[in-house]
This record gives sequence, structure tokens and C-alpha cells, in this order.
Amino acid sequence: MSGQSLLVPGEITPIRSVPGNIRRPEYVGKPAPTPYTGPEIQDADTIERMRIAGRIAAQAMAEAAKHIAPGVTTDELDRVAHEFMCDHGAYPSTLGYRGFPKSLCSSLNEVICHGIPDSTVLRDGDIVNLDVTAYINGVHGDNNATYLCGDVDEESRLLVERTEESLNRAIKAVRPGRQVNVIGRVIESYAKRFGYGVVRDFTGHGINSSFHSGLIIPHYDNPHATTVMQPGMTFTIEPMLTLGSRDYDMWDDGWTVVTKDRKRTAQFEHTLVVTETGAEILTLP
Repeated sequence: MSGQSLLVPGEITPIRSVPGNIRRPEYVGKPAPTPYTGPEIQDADTIERMRIAGRIAAQAMAEAAKHIAPGVTTDELDRVAHEFMCDHGAYPSTLGYRGFPKSLCSSLNEVICHGIPDSTVLRDGDIVNLDVTAYINGVHGDNNATYLCGDVDEESRLLVERTEESLNRAIKAVRPGRQVNVIGRVIESYAKRFGYGVVRDFTGHGINSSFHSGLIIPHYDNPHATTVMQPGMTFTIEPMLTLGSRDYDMWDDGWTVVTKDRKRTAQFEHTLVVTETGAEILTLP
């Protein structure tokens, strides 16, 4: 495994502004979003709007990823994604969500999820997860991916490659009439081949006009996850695999989640809609 030193919090820059003509999600300026009470199955118009939001999120993430290199700060990656979304009429969904201060999550090495972009400088050999969500036309599109920075060790490279493969396999398992626990079963059985931990306490989620609708998509074989998938249902799958324990600690910022053993972790995510025959990925660039 890489011999990189462990991460420490950096300095957070002031909150970036969003043009006044861009529609904000209802939770901006509030301590928490209003609980979602609508359906998990969306109509054709909502799904089409989610395709637009998903495409902008995917493009913003890809644009930020172009700047991943040793010496670049995670705050700079946030700036690139923020400006891309605003330039395309979208609001960065994470900005102001439960007080989160930035427009994407940047989670490096031992950070499982929800890392806050700051003055942290990327190093040769880091693995870098970017999680980008865009809000436009009243709906969200959410995706993330883990990228290699410079010359990454083989163990970390394989973790990233296999985490993406676990997502791909899970997407192929989506079928109307199946319970959502098939998703976690596929991910966990694949991860176990390599001795990876599968994070349990952070999950996929329903998404639509709500950033997190209340529908839970576990990434392990959870017998209680009995919700039946139906055409038009929209949710994310976002497996988090670790080189060691699935247990975690949280930094004092209340957001940054790190592996308890400080071993590396990777994540990939797409927003999906269940179709008559499987799943359509809504977060394609």
C-alpha cells in the first residue's frame, strides 16, 4: 500500500457565489431539507429533467477531474466544478445542504466520503474521489468517481478499478420486480473476492426533486432491504469499498468520514432510473 502520510484538514475558502437567476433548492439557507413526501416512481417529464441534471453533473465532474494533478488543491477542483455548473444554469446541490460549504465533495485516500474541498494539495500517488450533484429544473443528478493522481501504487489502483466494476455489476442487477437487496448482494459478493471491506453506514438513496428522498439502497446484502424496484423509480448506487475495515471515524468538521484503520477507500456512483428491462444511467456526460 502507498506510504503516504495521513490527511489533515486544510483551510476552507469563503463560500462561492451563485448567480441570482439560478434556482436554489428549497434547503438552501435552512439547517435541513424539508422531508420528502412524494413518490419514488417518477413521471416521464421528471425523468427527462433528471437526464439534464445528471448530464451537467457528469460533465462538471469530468471537467474538474481534468485538473487532478500533483500540486493542485482540492479547492481548485471545487472552483472548476462550481463554475461549470453555474455556467450551465445549474445549482451545485451540495452547496448549503445541511450547511455543507462547498460545491462538491473531495475525498482522498482514507476519506470514505464527504470530504470538504480546502487548501489540501494533491500528492503524487493519491486517489481522489469527486462527488458532484447538480440541481436544475427542480431536480437533482448525482454522481461520483475515484481518480488516480500521478503514479499510484498497484494495490490502490486495483481497489479503484474493482470498485468501479462493483458499481457496473450492481447496475446490471437492477430489474423491475426485484428487491433492492440484490444490489448490495452483488456488490458485497464481488468485494469479498478481494478481501475488501464494504461500508454499510453510508448508502445509495432515492433522488428526484429531493436530493435524498428517504429510499435507502444498501451496498451489502441486507435482508431488510425489501423495497421492490419498479419502472420509473430513481435512485443512486454508490459503493464504498476499503482495503481494510468498514468501520469509520468522523473529523471534527462533522462531514469528513475516514476509515477507522486509515486504509484507503474508493467509491463510484451513478443516478439511475429503473426501466421495463433494467436500468438507465442518468449521469452520463
